[in-house]
Amino acid sequence: MIGRIHSIETCGTVDGPGLRYVIFLQGCLLRCQFCHNPDTWDVKGGTERSVEDIINDLQDYLPYIKESGGITVSGGEPLLQIDFLLELFKECKKLGVHTAIDTSAGCFRESPTFLRKVDELLKVTDLVLLDLKHLDSQLHKQLTGLPNEHILKFAELLAEKDVPVWIRRVLVPGRTDDPEELAKLNEFITKLGNVKKVEILPYHTMGVYKWEQLNLDYPLANVNPPSKEEVERAEQILSITSK
Repeated sequence: MIGRIHSIETCGTVDGPGLRYVIFLQGCLLRCQFCHNPDTWDVKGGTERSVEDIINDLQDYLPYIKESGGITVSGGEPLLQIDFLLELFKECKKLGVHTAIDTSAGCFRESPTFLRKVDELLKVTDLVLLDLKHLDSQLHKQLTGLPNEHILKFAELLAEKDVPVWIRRVLVPGRTDDPEELAKLNEFITKLGNVKKVEILPYHTMGVYKWEQLNLDYPLANVNPPSKEEVERAEQILSITSK
């Protein structure tokens, strides 16, 4: 099984519990205004690598990640390569490695074939890091290019199957920091019942140079990162203990 890989981080510390081997897959359907990896959008980009190749590389890091860490597959959007992801996680489970998916679920659909694959994948997935960009579908479309009804259905599916979830929210001043919307997001998260953690990811501009390299107009050129107080306010609304 071959996957298109954007990059690999062998000692990740922010994409799941513990020390992690993080694979960034190529391809994404969303076009988030604040994306810091627009070079992952192209589904035909990246480097082709096999599951066997990845597992062989992973072996060198098992002494470091197996105790309390694991493997996280991010992107791009990992669910766009669900067949590759499924085979990879099956092999990881043979090694006793904790598995996590970092997804925005932009490609989730309720077709029988895709749902069957998702069901099989979740059986070998220990944790899902789910990015919820915005709760309002119209504003979500303005922010990412797509509405969010299917993304919220994916969140509900994870709750139905009792898959452990960390919810992630990129906090963009003037875009995703409205207190009323954050309060509604908190209500939605609370009703799910399977959310173990909520993370606020402060918006930053470290990926702007990639937009420039790709000759893309950066839509948030005049937006500054949130202040410490703004982050803390969002954390309080979402019942998060400040880190």
